[in-house]
Amino acid sequence: MTNATETPQYVTVKQFCEKHQAFSIGGLRSAIFWKRDELEKANAVTQLGRRVLIDENRFLQFVQAGGLRSVRGAA
Repeated sequence: MTNATETPQYVTVKQFCEKHQAFSIGGLRSAIFWKRDELEKANAVTQLGRRVLIDENRFLQFVQAGGLRSVRGAA
């Protein structure tokens, strides 16, 4: 049985932006578009049908580790 702290807390893009106002909806969608593979590998985002769900803790860890330092293409 998994521990409650290990259970992902998924939110939608809109809910994430409302809670973390430093992120705009457009900017977050763009980051997810360009970094989808890396975000999925880090288990920071997942997809349920057409809806993208964000695991808040893992996404913020990904950002803090510099995962979104360069978003589009090679720098």
